[in-house]
Amino acid sequence: MPMPSSARPPVLVIAEQRAGSLNPVTWETVAAAQVIGGPISVALAGAGLAGAATELASADVSEVLVVEDPALERYTPDGFIAALAQVIERERPGLVLFPHTYQTRDYAPALASRLGRVLIPDCVGATARDGGLVLLRPMFQGKFVAEVAPAGDGPHCVSFQIGAWRADAAARGGAAATRAVPVTIDAAAIRQRPEEPFQEAKQAVDLTQAERIVAVGRGIKGQEHLPLAQELARSLGAELAASRPICDSGWLPMDRQIGSSGQTVSPKLYVALGISGAIQHLVGMKGARTIVAVNKDADAPIFEVADYGIVGDLFEVVPALVAALGE
Repeated sequence: MPMPSSARPPVLVIAEQRAGSLNPVTWETVAAAQVIGGPISVALAGAGLAGAATELASADVSEVLVVEDPALERYTPDGFIAALAQVIERERPGLVLFPHTYQTRDYAPALASRLGRVLIPDCVGATARDGGLVLLRPMFQGKFVAEVAPAGDGPHCVSFQIGAWRADAAARGGAAATRAVPVTIDAAAIRQRPEEPFQEAKQAVDLTQAERIVAVGRGIKGQEHLPLAQELARSLGAELAASRPICDSGWLPMDRQIGSSGQTVSPKLYVALGISGAIQHLVGMKGARTIVAVNKDADAPIFEVADYGIVGDLFEVVPALVAALGE
């Protein structure tokens, strides 16, 4: 629920881009900021940012802060910490929000330390209580959810787990002002010398951006039965994914794993085939808009989060679904 207007601190969202292209998870963080409420600004650091800044200006936010400097053309922790610390100290937001990406994990803790603050990482929700903000953060591989209330003066630094908010929930249609924010960076003080950006293998898949996912668990019984799930995925125009035991067995590559030790997803449709619903898997997919579960165990925990459940043998149910989709 949004915070009362009298208690809403200014919010600064730190956008993420690579080579001038906006990382779509930025929109998830914008959605989180809009739920928290208050004046929202978005800071975008790098070089050659005109296109990404124009895209961000369509968001329902107050303004987009463009932080351009030749020293920021290639990401380095030292460069981004120096630049963003200056922006935060100048703008004085009450909250600084990040998407919980690999890049954020690399520099945000040191940035928070530079500001004399701590980072509250990997949050999955935010709510108002007693006139203040309470953040929800999973602990012990999702077995518990801690409620964390930032104390003292801002800025409070928070990162939100990918998939905790839907990118399409971010309100757009605005025409936010764009403002250049100058920074002073000593290029000689940057200790890192970045190499060419890491290129994922061609077969790698980013499940966080998939709109439909068909996931398989132990109920598939053997690797030879995977084509059955693949056929359903093709019929739905979905990506194929799996729980950890399937990937640990080598039946599918690790980039297809969903869960606390894999990817966190929030598709429009998530079909779980033969997945019991261990908490380690649920934390990775519970943000899905519609969850369909097929399991022969009527007491499987997956049914507690499913919107639609089919108690039955997936080897009978899946062919029937494929046939129905083909009609």
